[in-house]
Amino acid sequence: MSILAKQNYRGAYHVSPRENWMNDPNGMVYFEGEYHLFFQHHPYDDTNGPMHWGHLVSKDLVTWEELDIALYPDEHGVIFSGSAVVDWNNTTGFFENGPGLVAIFTHHLEVEDSHPIQRQSLAFSTDKGRTWVKYEGNPVLEHENFIDFRDPKVFWHEEKSRWGMIIACGQTVGLYHSLDLKTWTFGSEFGDGIGSHDGVWECPDLFPLEVDGDAKQVKWVMLVSIGADPAFIEGSRTQYFTGEFDGVTFTPDAASKEVRWADHGRDNYAGITWSDIPAEDGRRLFIGWMSNWKYANQTPTEGFRGAMTIPRELTLETVNGIATLVQKPAVELESARKPILTLKNVTASDVAEALQQLHLVSYEIHAELPPNQSLGFKVRVGQFNETIVGVDASANTIYVDRTKSGLHSFHADFLGVHAAKLLSIDEMLALRIFVDAGSVEVFGSEGQAVITDLIYPDADATGISFFSAHSDAIIPSLSLYELIPSAAAKAN
Repeated sequence: MSILAKQNYRGAYHVSPRENWMNDPNGMVYFEGEYHLFFQHHPYDDTNGPMHWGHLVSKDLVTWEELDIALYPDEHGVIFSGSAVVDWNNTTGFFENGPGLVAIFTHHLEVEDSHPIQRQSLAFSTDKGRTWVKYEGNPVLEHENFIDFRDPKVFWHEEKSRWGMIIACGQTVGLYHSLDLKTWTFGSEFGDGIGSHDGVWECPDLFPLEVDGDAKQVKWVMLVSIGADPAFIEGSRTQYFTGEFDGVTFTPDAASKEVRWADHGRDNYAGITWSDIPAEDGRRLFIGWMSNWKYANQTPTEGFRGAMTIPRELTLETVNGIATLVQKPAVELESARKPILTLKNVTASDVAEALQQLHLVSYEIHAELPPNQSLGFKVRVGQFNETIVGVDASANTIYVDRTKSGLHSFHADFLGVHAAKLLSIDEMLALRIFVDAGSVEVFGSEGQAVITDLIYPDADATGISFFSAHSDAIIPSLSLYELIPSAAAKAN
């Protein structure tokens, strides 16, 4: 058996559990030099089951260490999604000797002959997240009417000097505030009559971003994931809104009247952002679960199931007069690069010839391409497989075609072509493609158009090729890097 076959689609630079099941990212917080990534985890099987919080830490967003399970089910139920923050000023009273970590999560309790009960609870850690104590006063927040009442994302609201919470409430989100994380006051509800309601609303996030890097122009961004519904082929996905937030009410802007998707692929769900990134860093960092509830329990992996997207930086940039959410790969990934090929101002046929010699599994393509031309790459190419990452000039889109990408019989809706509109026309089209053992992530126009898709190619599908409607078209630049996380570890 080849090394690739043994890996069984485990990515070289994507976070996945050591074994068994992973879904939503939880409790993402930065503290004392470590990025914490908790996650929905079923430690006893590779399908969805009684949820725990698994725990990963990283110093560089590239190499990760899996620690002991952080939170186990208890008398209040299993541990659903939530968030974590640093309590810098001991607002909770949990910390006598400096700041500590507080997790805010949903307790999900199954009730015989009735609907489940979902309530919000706290846990805290005084040892950098290695061990956790559940608050004796749990649960701290419940709702009489909402059956779906989960996935709290908590943040410090500087202007009001208090904590804010956004939480999923079925087909809306609720906004709450608190002085101590224990006692919560309802502020407002958002979502009625706006956005997509193709599935249940889940895993919301709310945060401010400067527009075009201008500190005088700030908008609040709301992320809302929506669950899979059999009526819609797309399955679970994530939308976003922009607007104003005064500590009580979120007021959407005119652009939010249209449904806007954060990702146009099928496999970026339940993503949220890290809390407490230092001010001197200043980035808004995001990661999502790289799967889809349509087929998450059936994907053809062995020993583990589930992974995260690459970490991304979120910004707001004005595109055609509208503040638009942009995603760019976290710069830390560049530390894992091993240069393989660099070309500048060559013809399309020259690119095709150079790539024909290469065989790789885990890599990044960074290309500058001429505008208004149909062209693209075929990745993970083998005797029976290819995944196409292309540009359709007539439709002004980038697309991923996974109709021949490999295994697909586990779900009828897996095959497909997924496209994202190129919102701006520049002199050159910037395209970054991240390919791994079981995934493709595409960033077009500097992250304005994003597609994330799982693929399951054969072990021999390691080829790369290039195609263009015009073989003499000039390609301004192309760089190809193998991505090896161990290189990042050595660099640090």
